[in-house]
Amino acid sequence: MAKGREEHEARVAALGALGKDLARRAKSKCELCERGGEKLAIFEVPPVPREPDFGRCLLLCADCGDQAGDPRRLRVGEQWRFLSGQAWSENPMVQVVAVRLLKRLAKDQDWAREALDGLFLEEAIEALVTEAE
Repeated sequence: MAKGREEHEARVAALGALGKDLARRAKSKCELCERGGEKLAIFEVPPVPREPDFGRCLLLCADCGDQAGDPRRLRVGEQWRFLSGQAWSENPMVQVVAVRLLKRLAKDQDWAREALDGLFLEEAIEALVTEAE
């Protein structure tokens, strides 16, 4: 049991070390909804690599992080319209998470289906979008 706890604490410390660089990249705003003044947390884009990877981490507000991390928590609605723009983000992981959420929302939301229909993804991004499904 102690070994598992030590590994977990080491991972948390490694993620914490990325925090300052993530905050700088995100300009202290949620990288998905771009709201400022929110408490932000590191979100590892699934599938989570064995070692924390800056390139697979985002800084998200609690609302975006909870819903992006657990499909069962996703609340369908207009509040997600910003994803249409984020699907074109220059940050590949923002783009990946936005497209994954749009795919979930497209089951119930016409605007999400339309956003996906007009989207062109590079092969590498498409592979990342589907790798955790």
